[in-house]
Amino acid sequence: MRQVPFVAEYRSRTGKEAAKKLRRQGLVPAILYGPQTEPLPLAVKLSELKRILQRHRGEQLIFNLTLQKDGESEQRLALIKELQYHPVTDEIIHADFYEIRMDRPVEVDVPVEITGKAKGVQRGGILEIIMHEITVSCLPDRIPDRILIDVSELDLGDTLHVRDLTPPEGVKFAEDPDEPVVTVVETEAEGEEETAEEETGETA
Repeated sequence: MRQVPFVAEYRSRTGKEAAKKLRRQGLVPAILYGPQTEPLPLAVKLSELKRILQRHRGEQLIFNLTLQKDGESEQRLALIKELQYHPVTDEIIHADFYEIRMDRPVEVDVPVEITGKAKGVQRGGILEIIMHEITVSCLPDRIPDRILIDVSELDLGDTLHVRDLTPPEGVKFAEDPDEPVVTVVETEAEGEEETAEEETGETA
């Protein structure tokens, strides 16, 4: 789990007009919160945030925040909980930071990555990914970048559930064990062919 330094400033004004003013200055309104943290309104540089996210694309990051106010600063550790984007320009317009402690477990959503080619796909089926992310619980330094799922042995009609997956060391899945993650379904044509074969067998 990589830690990246990042500077944020306290902001005293909130609301739509204050947010618009910040964005005109190249800043993004943000908030820092957590189980034992009163919500703190912040402002961060958009260019710096984008640079970090692009450079470490696909990685889970811990932000080592330097919070500045009136010439003083303090350090906090946080994860990005949510980014809000403009519906037209797709620019980041707000960031939610979730404060963490390295000795306390956190729950985060981790992307699923599929490996291998399912047997059922080789027979003409379609691989359907039902869960693109899985919520895990672990200490911050154990957060995986992704959950690898090998689908090589999946045949037509087979499904992998959360209970069938093995989490990385020190990580627990925080999902319902019976939740389906990925499945191989038959195409309509295959279903029709099988029905036709069954009917032919019956008539014979």
